[in-house]
Amino acid sequence: MRQWPDSVESMSAHRDRYGRPAFRRTALAPSLLAAIVLLIGVALIESGGFIVIRYVVAILALVVIVFAFQARHWWWVPVMLGVAVAWNPIYPLALDGPWWVGAQYVVILVFIAAGVLIRVPVTDEDRKR
Repeated sequence: MRQWPDSVESMSAHRDRYGRPAFRRTALAPSLLAAIVLLIGVALIESGGFIVIRYVVAILALVVIVFAFQARHWWWVPVMLGVAVAWNPIYPLALDGPWWVGAQYVVILVFIAAGVLIRVPVTDEDRKR
């Protein structure tokens, strides 16, 4: 009998018997979009266009909070709430220079991690669609 590598066995653990995924990553799209916007925002930090970056990142952080709440991944709620407050365009945080650039890169990693780790099991109703 042939032994499959560990990677194949672990992949099959996340699929049903028909090969369909057993879960959905609902926060992946807004998280990746926020990461792209933050990366663009690094170039716009000192310009007036950075206010748009703040709006988009704050809104996408709130969207990820909704998905984290729906997936019952409560530990992401305070993290994303902190991001929404820090990138809040109405009462901006007074960070300048290398601290703000560093915060941009750290939050890019936070968004990517949240997008990958927040997942919801696929129900029978979802499979019918």
